[in-house]
This record gives sequence, C-alpha cells and structure tokens, in this order.
Amino acid sequence: MKTILNIIWLVLSGFWLFLGYLAAGLLLCITIIGIPFGIAAFRIGVYALWPFGYTTVERRDAGAPSCVGNVLWLVLAGWWLALGHIVTGFMLCITIIGIPLGIANFKLIPVSLLPLGREIVRTDQPFTAGGPGQGTGW
Repeated sequence: MKTILNIIWLVLSGFWLFLGYLAAGLLLCITIIGIPFGIAAFRIGVYALWPFGYTTVERRDAGAPSCVGNVLWLVLAGWWLALGHIVTGFMLCITIIGIPLGIANFKLIPVSLLPLGREIVRTDQPFTAGGPGQGTGW
C-alpha cells in the first residue's frame, strides 16, 4: 500500500516539493555557513519525494547547535517550505483520494520548519542510529 501511495504522492506533489527543497538547498549551499542547512534541505527533499514508509525521530545527541540552527533555518527557508506543504496539503484534500496525501503533507510541516536534530528512519525501525539494535536512518 505504501508503494501505491508513494507513486500517487510522487505524481501529485512529491516531485514539486522535492524541487522546492532542491532549490532551497542550492541557495543555502552558496555560502560556507549555509552548507549544513543545504544538506538538511537535500535530506528532507528526498524524504518529501518518497515519504510513505519513513518517519522522523528526534536525535538524542542533538544539542544547542541544532536549536540555534533551527532558528536560522526557520528564518532562511523553513517558512517558505512549510507554506508549500500547506498549499499542496489543502489542494490534495479537495478530493477524497487526496485526503491521505494532504494529511501526509501536513505531517511534513514540522520537519520543514525545524529539521535539525531530527533523523529520517524507516517506520518499521522508529529509532535513531545511536545504539545497538536500532534503525539505520539516512
């Protein structure tokens, strides 16, 4: 089922959201200071391209730098990317078949606003890669 949802997602909104994250990542990578933010944009862009079967979890080793980075991210790119998820989420919720996809778009908003200190993992392994027997993440 998740493969079918991912294919429908890819056609209806995933590709366009991926392009938005790709553009944000390229713009952020222009400066040396923005490279970590650009990498985060690329990572979330791949997640936005194929989201079903994956989830995000909080990293336990993320500290104050992630918090400061999230504030900068929010100002530089987070608002615009979250706005893209809101618009596509409402557009998808217009049809009955699009409602699960719209809900998935709304679930991506927190990740698009505050991505640092989070890790993307498979839903069958919802743990960070920090310890033995835990998921591998991305």
